[in-house]
Amino acid sequence: MRGGVSEQRDLNENSIVYYKARCILNITEKILAKAAGLSKVAPDQIVDVAVDYAFTHEKLGPLFFDKFRELGLKIWNKERAILFADHGNPPSKVMDADLIVKTGKFAEDYGLTFYNGEGICHQIMPEKGYVAPGELIVGTDSHTTTYGALGAFSTGLGSTEMAWVFSKGRIWMKVPHSFLFRVSGELGLGVSGKDLALHIMSLLGADGGNYYALEYTGSAVKKMSVDSRMTLCNMAVEAGAKSGIIEADEKVVEYLKGRVNREYEMVKSDPDSVYDKVFDIDGGALQPTVSLPGSSANSVPVTDTLGVPFTRALLGTCTNGRMEDFRIAAKILKGHTIDPRVRLQVIPGSRTIFRRCIDEGITQIFLDAGAIWCNPNCGPCAGGHYGLLGKGEVCVSSSNRNMTGRMGDSAAKIYLASPATVAASAINGKITDPRDYL
Repeated sequence: MRGGVSEQRDLNENSIVYYKARCILNITEKILAKAAGLSKVAPDQIVDVAVDYAFTHEKLGPLFFDKFRELGLKIWNKERAILFADHGNPPSKVMDADLIVKTGKFAEDYGLTFYNGEGICHQIMPEKGYVAPGELIVGTDSHTTTYGALGAFSTGLGSTEMAWVFSKGRIWMKVPHSFLFRVSGELGLGVSGKDLALHIMSLLGADGGNYYALEYTGSAVKKMSVDSRMTLCNMAVEAGAKSGIIEADEKVVEYLKGRVNREYEMVKSDPDSVYDKVFDIDGGALQPTVSLPGSSANSVPVTDTLGVPFTRALLGTCTNGRMEDFRIAAKILKGHTIDPRVRLQVIPGSRTIFRRCIDEGITQIFLDAGAIWCNPNCGPCAGGHYGLLGKGEVCVSSSNRNMTGRMGDSAAKIYLASPATVAASAINGKITDPRDYL
């Protein structure tokens, strides 16, 4: 083992023979094999898989709507093809307004469910019961990897591919190689799934997981909430991964109660499953982590960034817009006032979460501290909606991407952090260790 990484075996021809002879499969391979109607699959194998649920949103769906009509195609299953308007809703430009209109019209013409302002697709999909363990979910958004937190294989597709899926309910895929992340111990005070995700980015780099399935396990992962697991899987794509996935357990079963009534399979990796690399991480040794501007791979302990001043803060998005995130931030902000130089923008992942924040008094705590509450949507994270950054502005954000120009002007700088770090930092107007407030 070197640098927290233990080599297992290269997936060369011999190891593929090993797969076929022993029929030892990890969770990703099992789900893809089932979806393809096969008993086993191997990395790099091309398989034709049946999709359980598929979705698109107003930014990418309209790219195939006209051609779909022109070809006279029909929807393969009206209960399993979902539409969203979440990236630019409410619209700040006529172009965005037109895209929402087109998406709504497509939903009406084909009899599809359309969530128009209900929340971010990656929160609504699991929240409304469209995701269950062992299923295969695709969407026209890279952060579709989020649903791996529930033990599903989920990944993003392009618009042309989604047109085929909407019509046929199938798509070909190459079975990905896999990395395994074993996180031992327990995450400490002020350390969350976001901090773990950013730490993993520092290990892999921005493209170190290209087309890999990232599987997370270990005692620290098992102790994490479903909310934190969603954050962890959401960030998998930032390393170029095809998917992120965690074996479902009793916490997932509890989450699914009242949401999923259909039968589902709790798929688990076989003992001795083969991985290209196994990363061993001591969860108890992790600190709150901050990603420096330019890439989420530029992640360092918060202690390396203490005192960096900023004037903008963002809490929410598909990465950290869930109840756990707002509860920890409210715990820190209660009784404090945000630095007057800082504008803290708060965006819940869904209306349901927004209502719960109101019911639990979280909304009031944020308002008393001086934060701005927004409707559930992607907001400035998507780069084309309200709350964008101006030239030279510095932002501390709980979102997933901080490349140049992501949230506005190319001269702005974005630091990524956990909700706890964002909240603690907003009080002081400079990056702060959240453990000081917990």
